[in-house]
Amino acid sequence: MAGSKILIVDANAASRKFVAETLQKDGHHILQAASGKEGLIVAWRDRPEVIIIDPVMFDLKGEDFAIRLRSDERTSRVFLTALSSDPLPARVRSCMDAGFNEYLVKTAQAIPALIEMVGRALGDTTAVKEGGFLIAFMSAKGGTGTSSLCANIAMNIARNQPEARIVVADLVLPIGSIAEIVGYESKQNLVTIADMPAPEITPEFFREHLTALANWHFHLLAGSPDPENGSQLKVGRIGDIVEALKASYDFVLLDLGRSLSWFSQPLIEHADLIAMIVSTDLGTVTLTKTVWEYLRSKGVQAALLYTILNRAVGLEGLTKAEAEKIIGVEIKMAMPYLGGNFSLANNLHQPIASKFPQDTASVVLKEASQQMVDQARRLRAK
Repeated sequence: MAGSKILIVDANAASRKFVAETLQKDGHHILQAASGKEGLIVAWRDRPEVIIIDPVMFDLKGEDFAIRLRSDERTSRVFLTALSSDPLPARVRSCMDAGFNEYLVKTAQAIPALIEMVGRALGDTTAVKEGGFLIAFMSAKGGTGTSSLCANIAMNIARNQPEARIVVADLVLPIGSIAEIVGYESKQNLVTIADMPAPEITPEFFREHLTALANWHFHLLAGSPDPENGSQLKVGRIGDIVEALKASYDFVLLDLGRSLSWFSQPLIEHADLIAMIVSTDLGTVTLTKTVWEYLRSKGVQAALLYTILNRAVGLEGLTKAEAEKIIGVEIKMAMPYLGGNFSLANNLHQPIASKFPQDTASVVLKEASQQMVDQARRLRAK
């Protein structure tokens, strides 16, 4: 997008000038800084859309620069790329883990790749609500059944919309949880895909190579198989992965678990619908109130919420009316108590509706999935 502000942070004046002149030819407004600390000041003051930095700085490590950017709401969502003089894989990994979106090494091929990357980063900001419907599943606390509900509602959406293509992306860190529920055993997962070269992460790739789960009627992008792999995830690639999924599928369901971080927050804010899962204990309900107040302060509207009270694993706790009063939002659906059926279906890697088709929970899940689709479509149409 011509006219966008781009900040270049590089101690090497010649390198900084060359990149600046190259990008100016496309009509961008270029800001420059010769040190990490100066770069932070410019970033917080002038709010560039893209920051390009050589992480090898004399005053501030590139990783620390990224962490400070991501922890400040003024720059938490800025597109950050390294144009680095350090090609070592360990440095690439540490920068991506710290919050960089991309990492390029200074070579003869770097500038064309940088130009393409800048164009892609700026172009993404204009297409937030295009492509497939994005439904984010989240909770304020672990153990609320978020992943099970995400998988079962995805299955019901697929049944209700047989012509639609459905994908579930497990973004729970440091270890995913949906693969175990659905019986997925492939080695392909979020970590391996995020490690692919950026040009290969395309809508065509996801249409052709994601595993289709026959019993569940959706495709799956599994989460990290273990904490060690999770620690190596290039989280800066997640935004591009989600955009490619939206271009490939009619419905993209994200399992975020209890994650509310610099990479998940933009996904939540850009979602067509937010499924907020709440268990009936007072602690979880109170934490949900805190999370909702935070999201509301970031501009998230109550109309985007589809709040589910999950009583599936226990009879005790707050009622629907009590939870609504504390959180301050309407609870759209309450899951009935399932006894041991909930765990049994998960252990058998089966949807609840397949294992217990006559159970009240199967009826509730079918109705809830249709309500969620209808709500997302109404909001998109506005």
